[in-house]
Amino acid sequence: MSSTETKPAARTVASTQSEMTEIILPNDANTLGNLLGGRLMHFIDLTGAMAAYRHSRTHVVTAAMDHIDFIQPVHVGDLLILKSSVNRAFNSSLEVGVKVWVEHPQTGTLLHVASAYLVFVAIDEQGRKQKIPALLPETPNEVRRFNDALRRREHREAETARRMQERRAQTARPNETGARA
Repeated sequence: MSSTETKPAARTVASTQSEMTEIILPNDANTLGNLLGGRLMHFIDLTGAMAAYRHSRTHVVTAAMDHIDFIQPVHVGDLLILKSSVNRAFNSSLEVGVKVWVEHPQTGTLLHVASAYLVFVAIDEQGRKQKIPALLPETPNEVRRFNDALRRREHREAETARRMQERRAQTARPNETGARA
């Protein structure tokens, strides 16, 4: 982006929506023929990054997988459908929601199998944080997700502060075993 170009003030949730479909093969599965959780997390991360990139129009890195629910197993031969969109944009970070379905190829039946929230940070080529456009929720569901994302962010920040305080307290007192560190 040249210095004369500016990022838009805001983007819609619809402009960030991304979708990915995968067929589950034996190399994606465990010995029971179920999709590996780590492989599903990889697909979720990719789909989430697509939405984050569409919103920020710059490089993005995964900062956190805030929450994931594995609801149903996914089996070899199933079609996995992942859909993502930005829930809320902050200064340089954004939350993306990813919902995952499985389509049974013989019946066409769709089943919700997983959901996740991820946090991405927009960066430039040198790894510096980049300011991103605001998000304009347009539907009642988008407004709900927008508001929920702020609550999750506040919870993440409080938890980070608690962990930092705990670490400071641990470094201030001697080793629990009595041995000198």
